[in-house]
Amino acid sequence: MTEKISKSALILPGGGARGSYQVGVVKGIAEILGADNNPFPVICGTSAGAINAAVLASHADNFQHGINRLEQFWGGLQCSDIYRTDSLNIIKTMSRLVASVLFGGFGVNAPQSLLDNTPLNHLLHRSLRLQGIDRSIHSGDLDAVSVTASAYTSANAISFYQGKSGIHNWQRSRRKGVAETLQVKHILASSALPFLFPAQCIGTQYFGDGGLRMVAPLGPAIHLGATKILIVGTRDRQSIPEPQTLVDYPSLGELGGYMLDTIFMDNLDADLSRLLRINRTLALLNTEQKKQTGLRQIETYVIRPSEDVREITRQHANAIPRSVRLLLKSVGGWGKDWRMPSYLLFESEYTRALMDLGYRDALSQAEDIQAFFAK
Repeated sequence: MTEKISKSALILPGGGARGSYQVGVVKGIAEILGADNNPFPVICGTSAGAINAAVLASHADNFQHGINRLEQFWGGLQCSDIYRTDSLNIIKTMSRLVASVLFGGFGVNAPQSLLDNTPLNHLLHRSLRLQGIDRSIHSGDLDAVSVTASAYTSANAISFYQGKSGIHNWQRSRRKGVAETLQVKHILASSALPFLFPAQCIGTQYFGDGGLRMVAPLGPAIHLGATKILIVGTRDRQSIPEPQTLVDYPSLGELGGYMLDTIFMDNLDADLSRLLRINRTLALLNTEQKKQTGLRQIETYVIRPSEDVREITRQHANAIPRSVRLLLKSVGGWGKDWRMPSYLLFESEYTRALMDLGYRDALSQAEDIQAFFAK
């Protein structure tokens, strides 16, 4: 096939259950473009976004079918499909956590994670058709797909990618790109939320959520050849008002929610700001000067929730299993700001609400989306 002058990339950052929002956005984009073919030669995902990226890449030769599969996946979820919700398991975890605090000096170890995501492992093995990635690459419908995970021992963000020939591994400070045939273990590693889900072993070390170490989330798409990037975030940009009176000290659950917000979106916002500064600087240079820098201008477009996802979480919070509710209450992660539950509420009424929001948000930006792809 003739190399495209313009190459669009889709970046899907993490967000736990919020990842369902991305499905609605992609569905809206396909409808706006009237796209039967994949409009994104490069697809990059992290955490829950890695699941979405893997499905879209697996069906890049039939993009609408990939979207339909994601709708079915997210639209039929229950928390028990992602992590164990039985009361006995939750009580054992809580008991072991307390015992490790009280008797840690006597060899009682803390649990590896608050939640057991064995069901997600089984679900991904049943649901993913990763052999389709190779088929899509050979058909020319996909250039490359990557999923990013954080290596706990080497402290690197490693983007495992599968792509056409001619793409080379890369290495930057604390960031690497490694060519591998993607497997379920890579998706599980990328989506191993710290503290909540256990780390996954790949090779000689353990990996956790890709957002932990990825300080430049746009990097993988650029290394894989993208000339413009569309990002689907999972957090709105509405500012939170400053409190007028002294608030309570933040609980462990609240701190966990803040940490997840930081992992999934703060690094992305910082990287977008850097890219915009580089673009503005390059715009001041002539052609020869631009060549000397070795840099190129990258156009970006970001779609984010138009509503506060925490409020949508509050409306559907009672759908979460009682045992998980008890666990969240025990660490102060229930009620108040609803951040932590927003990442763990893998229930269909909630995920469908977020998919609907994503679809409406995409359609409301139809002209801008068309213009982005027209350039």
